Amino acid sequence: MITGFAESQDAFAAALLHADQPLPPGITTARGMADAARFAVYRNNVFVGLTGALAQRFVVTEQLVGTDFFAGMARAYAQDHKPRSPLIIDYGDDFPDFVAAFPPAGGLPYLPDLARIEVAWTQAYHAADAVPLDLAALAEVSPEILPDLRLVAHPSVRLIRSDFPVGSIWNAHQQDEVMPVSDWYGQAVLVLRPHMDVDVCILPPQDAVFAAFLLNGASLGEAAQAAFAAAPEFDFGAALLGLVNLGAFCAFHPDKGSNP
Repeated sequence: MITGFAESQDAFAAALLHADQPLPPGITTARGMADAARFAVYRNNVFVGLTGALAQRFVVTEQLVGTDFFAGMARAYAQDHKPRSPLIIDYGDDFPDFVAAFPPAGGLPYLPDLARIEVAWTQAYHAADAVPLDLAALAEVSPEILPDLRLVAHPSVRLIRSDFPVGSIWNAHQQDEVMPVSDWYGQAVLVLRPHMDVDVCILPPQDAVFAAFLLNGASLGEAAQAAFAAAPEFDFGAALLGLVNLGAFCAFHPDKGSNP
């Protein structure tokens, strides 16, 4: 028995997203009669809206699995994932995790990370604006304090590290004619919007650990140490120059602090 407003809302939401649920109490026509058929139309409209929002956000994901498969996967997601924000652009932030646990998609192990790139793309697109760090300003820092320097990540920057060439797959689907990816290896992909457009950049493999540490708040010295341990061929100067030129940072400070 439903006794309160909150319980009534929960019952309504459950019936709205699950066709096997009974019609919520109090939902009637103007004549005061329950009408399951009309409610079913409303339910369908909700699903159309939610799955349509996912299709607009995960364009490449849909291209990879096909329209029908994506529609079924999106509908399964929508059944148990109500929007958490009034902004529909935020819907689907955890869709990649759902894809990773969705058995019918198990044959495409790279699909969740590809979807993570698409989440990062929309997040970068709507992130706050910030002026990228000027390389000249960084060059003026005294070498003595450089190891303790911490760079402030640009608000738009996101890093996706994958065991698959998801950056190359995403880039291939930005062309009119999609060509197969020939080099099948893991990639670290940086997604950011330092200026007007969102950039999707594949980092050199040896720079992935360095970038991850810096974006997590480590100092330059800490990040370099971890990078050298992971890849002896790591080039500190080239990696730092590359990340700054991409616009991955917007400021720096010499505070030591602790590594998150």
